[in-house]
Amino acid sequence: QVQVVESGGGLVQPGGSLRLSCAASGSIFRIYGMVWYRQAPGKPRELVATITSGGSTNYADSVKGRFTISRDNAKNTVYLQMNSLKPEDTAVYYCNVEAIVTTLLDYWGQGTQVTVSS
Repeated sequence: QVQVVESGGGLVQPGGSLRLSCAASGSIFRIYGMVWYRQAPGKPRELVATITSGGSTNYADSVKGRFTISRDNAKNTVYLQMNSLKPEDTAVYYCNVEAIVTTLLDYWGQGTQVTVSS
């Protein structure tokens, strides 16, 4: 079994910064892709940023130049540094981890709320 836990959300003013963390734990043989998604009220879940096991990254156009995804493979942890935050970044942010226990599966965290407001 794999547990995925996000942390670091909160309330921040427009223009501010937050750093989200997502740690995977359990009987993990190997982790491949790690992905951040977000879901705002009344909207579908959208992909924010991805990072492969080799460190290749990809971002949604709406966050390019403002958000940075990174990972620490030794800690099975992925981070999302969010700068120049805007009210439209307000959402619940979810972490998705592709991991092998016995087979390759996706695992989700419970989400962390990010609110950007003055």
